[in-house]
Amino acid sequence: MKNYRITVNGNVYDVEVEELAAGAAPVAAAPKAAPKAAPKPAASGAEGAVKVNAPMPGKILSVKVSVGQAVKKGEVIMILEAMKMENEIVAPEDGTVASVNVNEGASVEAGSVLATLN
Repeated sequence: MKNYRITVNGNVYDVEVEELAAGAAPVAAAPKAAPKAAPKPAASGAEGAVKVNAPMPGKILSVKVSVGQAVKKGEVIMILEAMKMENEIVAPEDGTVASVNVNEGASVEAGSVLATLN
């Protein structure tokens, strides 16, 4: 058996490959890992006037606020993992969360609107 790590559409899989002897019939086996379904975007209310954008591409590890919650400038609203580092995404000003546009586990691109404030 040989072990390989492959990446398909951003999902990483560890697989074992068995080399068959000439003329041997392959045996069907169930896959060891199934890809997770992509999280659906969070239900958001009306868009707010102040947009909070992703500073870099990454994955949302946690969302710390909910729609309608009051936040202060500099308060952490979510954690973005990028290049194996956790980055705090903070409120750019005082306000109320008008929408949360991502769920935990979502992959985002640089510049994506993560949330909006009023």
